[in-house]
Amino acid sequence: MTINSLLVTSLLFLTSLRLNAQTATLPFDAFEFKLVQAGPRAQILDARSEEEYTQNHLKGAVSFSVADQADFARKSQKLDKQAPVFIYSIGNGRSGQLASQLREAGFTDVTELPGGLSNWIGLGRPVESTVGPGLSLTEFRSQLQSNKLVLVDFGSRYCGSCKKLAPTVDALEKEHAAGLKVIRIEAYDNKALLKELGITSLPTLVLYKSDREVWKKAGVTPKSEIQATIVESL
Repeated sequence: MTINSLLVTSLLFLTSLRLNAQTATLPFDAFEFKLVQAGPRAQILDARSEEEYTQNHLKGAVSFSVADQADFARKSQKLDKQAPVFIYSIGNGRSGQLASQLREAGFTDVTELPGGLSNWIGLGRPVESTVGPGLSLTEFRSQLQSNKLVLVDFGSRYCGSCKKLAPTVDALEKEHAAGLKVIRIEAYDNKALLKELGITSLPTLVLYKSDREVWKKAGVTPKSEIQATIVESL
């Protein structure tokens, strides 16, 4: 990259930061840049439950559950309304709620982690954790060995969208028992695997045939779409 193109890129990047300073989310690279630039002034809030926070969290983050209003009132008083605040949850559900509450309370610079903790981990960024890395890629690949199609459901017991998708996956497992094997992966117990496979959103379904990925979809995918993909791949 030439010096001129580097300068142009930097100017566009800084412009993006200024334009998006008060929005709920920034592009991931811009979020990360802003977090580094904030240094010790950064106030990092984990909008998930205490249990989730204990298992995995960003370095320097404090637990700040959106479910307890008394807790919000007590903890928000300890924060600097003029200093930058960075918020995350699994995706952007609970972090969005907390961001709105803080802005209403007068905080001037509130930014959400785009894609949440699942995106942060899937992109290989570090977390402080009390759980191990989980399955290795080799161990995961060994589970894919089957004469059936293998549907892998990457989700979390804490993820609302994952819970919505679960009955669909359960039903498909029963309906296609002769030709389909289902593997369920608890994402935050298998952080190294998420990084290896580039899983950045929960839930994510991946269909394998003969140990080869043939389909991948993030989000609460309709049963009809999954069904059609399975039938086509059998």
